[in-house]
Amino acid sequence: MSQVQFTPISGLRELPPLSLYIHFPWCVKKCPYCDFNSHEAKSGFDEDAYVAALLTDLELALPAVWGRPVHTIFMGGGTPSLFSARAMDTLLAGIRARVRLYPDAEITMEANPGTFESDKFKGFREAGINRLSIGIQSFDPAHLKALGRIHDGDEARRAVEIALTHFDNVNLDLMYALPRQTLNEALADIDTALSFGVTHVSAYHLTIEPNTLFARYLPPNLPDDELSADMQDALEARLADAGFHHYETSAFARPGRECRHNLNYWQFGDYLGIGAGAHAKISAHDGIVREMRYKQPAAYLKAVADGQPAQSRERIARADLPFEFMMNLLRLTDGFEIRLFSERTGLPLTHIQRELAAAETQGLIERDLTTLKPTLKGQRFLNDLLTLFLKEGE
Repeated sequence: MSQVQFTPISGLRELPPLSLYIHFPWCVKKCPYCDFNSHEAKSGFDEDAYVAALLTDLELALPAVWGRPVHTIFMGGGTPSLFSARAMDTLLAGIRARVRLYPDAEITMEANPGTFESDKFKGFREAGINRLSIGIQSFDPAHLKALGRIHDGDEARRAVEIALTHFDNVNLDLMYALPRQTLNEALADIDTALSFGVTHVSAYHLTIEPNTLFARYLPPNLPDDELSADMQDALEARLADAGFHHYETSAFARPGRECRHNLNYWQFGDYLGIGAGAHAKISAHDGIVREMRYKQPAAYLKAVADGQPAQSRERIARADLPFEFMMNLLRLTDGFEIRLFSERTGLPLTHIQRELAAAETQGLIERDLTTLKPTLKGQRFLNDLLTLFLKEGE
């Protein structure tokens, strides 16, 4: 692995907020639409060894973030809820011993129906996890079967009920534009989610990613673009009527319950990533670096033992910073304060004046002296908007 060579970036005088992402790579079964770093736990796994590796990984990363407080933690996967409450307690205690974690830090864990036991989730809450994100995807048994999920509609409902017994901040992940799904069926999933009184809903359009079982072997029959757009419009209206704020492309929250961890991503904040396949973005006064951990669990465990958990490490080139910044900030439907561009990239706003003017002329953004936001057209044609900020080099 090559060493990082920094080219100073003038203007990066203040470090952004820091979050911690922890990846758990095992699942009961790999879903055919999933392109995340997840591996079927066919023969089980050693959770104690993995937790020990995570804490060693964190220790090895401390010099890059020394003294910086951690605002949020997100445990993703894979299926973190496959781990025991005891393992999560050990992990969080070890994190608190190594970094300065804010007392009111948001600590999210992803969980899948089929792993829910009331006592276990009570233990997760007692360990300090204070937010759950449940991978429901649908409450319809036919659609769950088409997606290759291991749970049915009744298990999905039971999972939400158990979650709300122990947690007051719960997100439900849902998908729409599913194989052979109708508009009414998509809305039925939203209505069921709302009936529980959860604080957050993430609604994702099903897309077929290249490195998935769907793409390689099982291409499904999906709704056409017109029906998919109708579904998106209808579910956005339904969630708005229920008092949810549409604050990011796929995220809807009750007031004050936006996901603080994801907001830090979308505001081009920093995040340290530990665990198999985890990604990181770390700013310093002389540059911004991205890292990726080894993906295969066995390779990751060996790399940690060897003291080199990062498989790759590279500095974001100056020419790429505007696109990297906008790729995140333009997902926010309310936009952002323009000052963040210079604060988070170290570049003057004049660096992108031509691109901003083109986006404004095309009706993709609107701005004043302090704020910038995508228009509804910009939200619908986000890829076209982002392309304006791509540069071949300087």
